[in-house]
Amino acid sequence: MDLTDILSADAIIPSLDVTCKKQALNELSMKAALITGLEQRDIFDALLQRERLGSTGLGRGIAIPHVKFKALTRIVCIFARLSRPIPFDSQDDQDVDLIFLLLAPEHASGDHLKALARISRLVREPATLEQLRSAPDGDMLWRLLSGTVASHAA
Repeated sequence: MDLTDILSADAIIPSLDVTCKKQALNELSMKAALITGLEQRDIFDALLQRERLGSTGLGRGIAIPHVKFKALTRIVCIFARLSRPIPFDSQDDQDVDLIFLLLAPEHASGDHLKALARISRLVREPATLEQLRSAPDGDMLWRLLSGTVASHAA
């Protein structure tokens, strides 16, 4: 699965100014509602419920909150780079500054797992994380995430 199958340029937030996890999830829910047509409150409530099961903060400053909805027909990803790191109850206790929100159709378990795996592979590389954190704007973030900028990883 290619990230551009689920992420579009208008689904990138280059500098999200939030101070806590709940505020970040609320802002991401608003963006997701615009893209998917789902109700913002439904998305937000589902994300909060998912976080109660266990934090989606992976570590190294990355979080991948993810939920499923009956009404969706395709997987949607939204990427946000935070203007400053926030506590996210991550596995390594580090604050989060990069968030990939995944919304999937209820029946898309296989594709949902493929999307999670694709993002996990992308953020495994320290050079990629550095590029995402230092990109000057949304256009460069899109180019990095869509694979149109070659990685300088050795």
